[in-house]
Amino acid sequence: MPPFARTVTVRSPAKVNLQLAVGPRRLDGYHEVVSVFHAVNIFDEVVASDGIPGAGINVTMEGDGVEVVGLGEDNLVYRAAQALGEYADVALDVDLHVRKNIPIAGGMAGGSADAAATLVACDALWRIGMGREELETLTARLGADVTFSLHGGTAIGTGRGENLTAALISGQYHWVFATSNEGLSTPKVYAECDRLREGHGIGDPQVSEALMAGLRRGDPALVGPELCNDLQAAAISLRPGLELVLETGMAYGALGGIVSGSGPTCAFLVRDEEQALDIASALSGSGTCDGVRHATGPVHGARVVESGTNGGFLLETT
Repeated sequence: MPPFARTVTVRSPAKVNLQLAVGPRRLDGYHEVVSVFHAVNIFDEVVASDGIPGAGINVTMEGDGVEVVGLGEDNLVYRAAQALGEYADVALDVDLHVRKNIPIAGGMAGGSADAAATLVACDALWRIGMGREELETLTARLGADVTFSLHGGTAIGTGRGENLTAALISGQYHWVFATSNEGLSTPKVYAECDRLREGHGIGDPQVSEALMAGLRRGDPALVGPELCNDLQAAAISLRPGLELVLETGMAYGALGGIVSGSGPTCAFLVRDEEQALDIASALSGSGTCDGVRHATGPVHGARVVESGTNGGFLLETT
């Protein structure tokens, strides 16, 4: 990083799928889905800094499990910076440092959160001035969850999940997440889902009206029983221990329990912070999972939280 390089730090949230309805496999290999996304206050941060001229895109990471993440051209952070630079015709000389807090390969869209954060950070660093809607022209190319990571809140996703409509929701929701040190591959989970459903007639996915009614009322007791994930059976088939995790959380009084996305993270909706602490303690002591996190939602999407120079002169904090 050059002396007195400009830096921009962007924070982007994890997500949980309150509903993930998966339709039959399409001709292009993807699945039509209906997903009710919900952003929670577990965040990754991406720090974008001026790079050495001619050095290109340099990606580094810190956090649990980052040693298994490739940092080259296949990384979503690298691809996001490259896509934005080429779109805006900007020299691709940037240092990108990712502070991982979202579980890796945990079904909580950590890679998508990092890609969205990179787009916002590089847009600010390079002074391009793209709005969220214009950035959406790039998010769909990077992955179905990236568009939601850009916006946050609670939203209904259709298509592959990239077509978003804001959901009507009230209240704050408390969550306990049971995490695993070993991730699950999203493509393998979808393939297992196809295998398990082979020969069964699978209709087009539909949003759950009961779930949406509970969200509109802001009543977690109504939302909990309606949590649903069509990938859950496949995730449990690949990782049978997840069934015991779900049974444990429900036995201790969670309002609802679900495998988050493609797993292996399990999400439990609870009444309030007090119950969250009780269930988190119970899960920790049960030996059924490797870690436990408490979070709330909904929260905002990718957002600049700091900008300045590496010389320490702060220009902006939000």
